Amino acid sequence: MRGVVMYKAGDVRVEEREDPKIIEPTDAIVKLTATCICGSDLWPYRGIEPADHQVMGHEYVGVVEEVGSAVRNVRPGDFVVGSFVISDNTCEICQAGFTSKCVHAEFVSQTIGTQAEKARIPHADGTLVATPGQPDPELIPALLAASDVLGTGWFAAVAAQAGPGKTVAVVGDGAVGLMAVLAAKQLGAERVIAMSRHPERQKLARYYGATDIVEERGEAGVAKIKELTNGLGAHSVIEAVGTQESFMQAVGATRGGGHLGYVGLNYDVTIPGIELFFAGIHTLGGPAPVRHFLPELIQLIWDRKIDPGKVFDLTLPLDQAAEGYKAMDERRATKVLLTL
Repeated sequence: MRGVVMYKAGDVRVEEREDPKIIEPTDAIVKLTATCICGSDLWPYRGIEPADHQVMGHEYVGVVEEVGSAVRNVRPGDFVVGSFVISDNTCEICQAGFTSKCVHAEFVSQTIGTQAEKARIPHADGTLVATPGQPDPELIPALLAASDVLGTGWFAAVAAQAGPGKTVAVVGDGAVGLMAVLAAKQLGAERVIAMSRHPERQKLARYYGATDIVEERGEAGVAKIKELTNGLGAHSVIEAVGTQESFMQAVGATRGGGHLGYVGLNYDVTIPGIELFFAGIHTLGGPAPVRHFLPELIQLIWDRKIDPGKVFDLTLPLDQAAEGYKAMDERRATKVLLTL
């Protein structure tokens, strides 16, 4: 099969890889219909994470081709959406809603790589969710978004306790930030402030429910949020970037007693303990438990109540994955969908 391999920073190739096979009785083989490039894939592309012939990709939808003898919840022919973290969905941590911290947790990108024609998915019963039927082609981008960015944005909004009567500020206008805007609106937030400097992303944020746009960053961004909230700050703040400036901006924009949900990948973020101590806020974040939310999100998409697929602004065939990485790295694309 064809699959994406990152040889080193900036060097992405599509090459022949061995077809996946059932190894454990809980495995499933999925023939992928669509996959995509994530903002987190840019970390190794830019040399921030190591990359040495690394298989790539962790977002995926497709049709089950084969299952192991112990698989019960999905069967060959099912169209499925999978989480970017493998989970059994039965351990105590999964049952508490934190499937990304499952006792069997495994990041799909590390050993499986779904920027490919097929993938072996361990713990298929816990990781994959079948759609109600075979989806119409126009639903596939939206279902693909549920595999990571929608689920991550949704978790961030839940972690920030976005809801009726709340003002929500979203720091970051990438794919996850835009999905967090959608989630906050769906969860009933009264006001959603998107922090963005990019006209096209501002337009999409408005489409997804943003009521206000703030272009300022850092301390100026915090000041603007407080200006819009009677000097108090937002009830709920979502951090979807992962830089020092964005994280501290998010902390500063959260009112006392408010909630901060953080899902930006923060390699170089150092949180000053004294500032967090005196902020007096609730914080929750980390790798999103996407599997926990998948049934609800799939149904919302299936019923056409939400359309997260609009977050993809560039579609390329798998063979042109290198161009997709380059487009996202140069910010010519927010998120790239790869067809198979």
